[in-house]
Parts: sequence; structure tokens; C-alpha cells
Amino acid sequence: MNNYIEIIFHAVTVEQSEILIAQLSEEGFEGFEENENELKAFIPKTGYDVHVINEIAKRYDIHFSQYEVKQENWNQLWESNFQPVVVNDFAAVRAEFHPHFPNVKHEITITPKMSFGTGHHATTRMMMEQMSEIDFAGKMVFDFGTGTGILAILAEKLGAKGILAIDNDDWSIENARENFKMNNCTVAKIVKADSADQHQRFDIILANIVKNVILANMDFMVGSLNKGGVLLLSGLLPEDEADILECAKKRSLIVDKKTQQNQWLCLRFLY
Repeated sequence: MNNYIEIIFHAVTVEQSEILIAQLSEEGFEGFEENENELKAFIPKTGYDVHVINEIAKRYDIHFSQYEVKQENWNQLWESNFQPVVVNDFAAVRAEFHPHFPNVKHEITITPKMSFGTGHHATTRMMMEQMSEIDFAGKMVFDFGTGTGILAILAEKLGAKGILAIDNDDWSIENARENFKMNNCTVAKIVKADSADQHQRFDIILANIVKNVILANMDFMVGSLNKGGVLLLSGLLPEDEADILECAKKRSLIVDKKTQQNQWLCLRFLY
């Protein structure tokens, strides 16, 4: 059984918390819990490198504590802190143990395991908000880095005719598959992969990942995007914007909309 390491960063600001989440996601951390002036981050014990944490903590002058958590206790801990998320009157994300939300257009039920994308993080929420403005009816959709599968589920609820969701993490694959079933998804397909090179054509591509992964896969994403298609990106910090825009311009992508929440960006491009 693979236990987890829980890192608690103390006395952090909202901005520091968001930056830490982005950097720790790249280092293999699989779950985060944001509280007032505190960030909890979780990683499998086998993938934990204390030197990485020491370096990050030193860089931002942040103190941290660490504990070992048994895997069977992880979900109980995660669920006890999971609260429903409502995105205006457009969508609500809840767990099975929460009551229904009758006054939203789309309700998504997920098992709140450690996969990224419960709707609480600003990047996921911005993706959902922008998805409300996109016509998914009859479209082919690619969800690159699906996490919990929440964006793929929403795409199906919005009328997509086909959805390919990929992730490179076994736990995310298992969690997304479970969430697809819970939401009665019939056209969303989940595949384990670490590259956007999937040899298919899409009308809409969703990528809520970090900058380096987006840049490394931009050619694959644009190469599989149909003319007139939409590329929706998040997981980006303000300092990432110039590099993303330069990369997009070279590939004939046109900026359609930009939103920002809590030091995170969401960029929509037309092809």
C-alpha cells in the first residue's frame, strides 16, 4: 500500500497558495486543500523528494510541516473537507453525499478523490465559466489532462458528440472513469497518455495544465484542431501569458477571450 505524505505550508497568502499549487502539480503532488493562511499538499510517499520542498519553501520563505497519511484514510480526509461548488446558474459540482442543486442548468456529481479538478480551484472554475459561452453541440472534444474528468463530463452535458479525455496518472484515470459512470456519460472516452499527440481531429480542445506542458504539446493540439475550432487553456499564471501568446501567434491562433481569477489566467483561442 502506497501511503501519502501531507505537507502543510503555514502562513501563506492566496497568491502564494496558487503559485505553490502550480509548482507542486509539476512535482507529482496529487491533491491540495486550501484553508485560510494554510495550504495542504499530498503526494505518494514513493514520489516524495524533501529536497524539492525545502527548495520551494526557501524560495518563498515559507515554513512547512510534514506528516505521513495512510492511503485508506486519504479519501475520508478529502471528503470531509469537500464542499459543493456553484458556477453562477450554469453548473454545480457536488459529491454524492451533498443535496441536489435544482436551480442550475447542469449538475455534476463527482467522487472527491485526490485528482485535480474538483471545481474549487480558480483554473477549473474559469474553464467551466468559459465553456458556458462555447457551442459544444455535435462537436468533437479533447480534454488534455482530465484529472477528475469534470470538464469532459460538462462537455457531454453541453451536447458534445464525442470526447477523448486523457491523463498520465493512474489515480486520475480511475477517478475520471468512476465519475463518467456516475454522471451517465456515454460519449466520453478515457485513455492514459502523457502527450496530446492522439492522431484525431477535434473541434474543441480543453487543457487545464501548467505552461510547460501546454507549450510542449502546442503543435500536437493545433495540429489536431479543425479550422474554426476553439482551444481553451488554463493552469497559467500572469507571467506565462507572453510565452503562450507568442507560441499561439506563430500557429495562427487568435485570442478570443481572457479571464483572470486569483492570479490565474484562462485564455480562449480561435483557429
